[in-house]
Amino acid sequence: MRWLNRMSHSLPALLLCLVAGSMAGVYAPKLGELAHVLGQVYLAIVSMAAIPLLVVATFFGLRQTMALPMPGRRLAMIIGLAVLLVLTSAAAGLLTGWLVSPGAGLDTGARAHLGALVQQSGDSEDTEMLLWAPSAASVQDHRPWAAVIPDNVFKALAEGRSLGILSCAILFGLGFAALAREQGHTLNQLLEGAYRALELIISKANVLLPVVAFGIAAHVFAGIDFLTLQAMASFLLHFAVVTVVLCALAIAVVCQRSAQPLGHVLQQLKTPMLVSLVSSSTTASIPHAIEAMSARLGFSRGIVELVIPTASVFLRAGSSLYYVLLTLFVANLYDRSLSVMDLGMLCAGATLAAFASAGNNSLTNVGFAAMTLAMLQLPLEAALALFLAIDLMCEGLRNLLTLLASCALVALVSAGLPSERSDSVTTSGIAAIHVPVPPTRLVLTSAHAVLLVVGSVIAAALIVLMGVGIGARSHATGGTAVPSAPTTSRVVR
Repeated sequence: MRWLNRMSHSLPALLLCLVAGSMAGVYAPKLGELAHVLGQVYLAIVSMAAIPLLVVATFFGLRQTMALPMPGRRLAMIIGLAVLLVLTSAAAGLLTGWLVSPGAGLDTGARAHLGALVQQSGDSEDTEMLLWAPSAASVQDHRPWAAVIPDNVFKALAEGRSLGILSCAILFGLGFAALAREQGHTLNQLLEGAYRALELIISKANVLLPVVAFGIAAHVFAGIDFLTLQAMASFLLHFAVVTVVLCALAIAVVCQRSAQPLGHVLQQLKTPMLVSLVSSSTTASIPHAIEAMSARLGFSRGIVELVIPTASVFLRAGSSLYYVLLTLFVANLYDRSLSVMDLGMLCAGATLAAFASAGNNSLTNVGFAAMTLAMLQLPLEAALALFLAIDLMCEGLRNLLTLLASCALVALVSAGLPSERSDSVTTSGIAAIHVPVPPTRLVLTSAHAVLLVVGSVIAAALIVLMGVGIGARSHATGGTAVPSAPTTSRVVR
């Protein structure tokens, strides 16, 4: 188990697992299927713990954020910057597509192969027939706002709809934040215990990351068509390059806002980055990201606990970049020329599609590309036929960009309030060691000794004189001075 733990925190080890899994998928598919089953078990465990963790972290984040100065302004800043980051990712994809035109330089053989795949997908369309009328419950589920605001929170929890769950968590968190500290003390303790338990579950499950990397690579390469992969290589390359550039910019923002060196920031963000890249889950890295951004990089834990879980669902920076490049690839494949107005519509449509795809898995994400394709009157069959085959290869990069965009958002909205910085982290990124205050030293000099002796002699002389005076008074009264016992007794009482 220890070697698995070390491998799960090592980038070379995980890359080696990916390479070994791809080889197993080609030459030993049975072994790859077994590892893929273990990977699905891992994802089930992580999803089981990540959804309640997302809820609890949102509770605590809202409560602490509402206690900060100007909470309304800070929440508005979070929403505005989140939209801006997603729009920036779409604009970066648009600029890349305008410069390099992915899909335009394909040779005749590759274009013929991709065209055959699209044609085959269009010819094999099935006709859906309803043998009974839909029930009232199913009609309600298709309301446009049902995915965001569910009428039954327990149904949303049972179905694992993270978007609806997060909306309920935000509403409940606002009510929780409005409670007085005394009223919410018991609930706070219960949620804190659940929070730590869920963090521990995900942390232990992430030990299986090497097996997950091996299984995902084996599953992808077991059924991949290498001619399709070769024809789509330009899209994969451009998507990977732009993702790396945007991730580097996000890390630079974190370095600048935290005033810490690049090496230290990369070291602290290494674990959540590896989890996002390999696990194909946007929620698996939540505990590691919260710990890295708050306890190790020094940002406000309330802001971190609010932004990281919420951004893992809503801030789909990777998806917006993916939709732009996907649409441009299909447009170049069909020799569709785009005007300036078309490019502006594509950028806005990719941003809207990214937010609309919140809470959906990989296969469903490809379907949301229909929003951008429909704007330019491009066939949806091209996206379904071509990009479903390679979508698993892009999912890790999408999750990584979403994670680092969330970290950049935390760094941006935490600026301006020095009290939000953690006291346990110094500007050099090393935890401050609380040195105990040294004891006070009493130094006795010769002058002090003389003063002490003189004072002692004077005190002794006063005591002697007081005794002589009391004795002389008792002798003058004719004997021993008898004290008033009752009066003294009353005073004692």
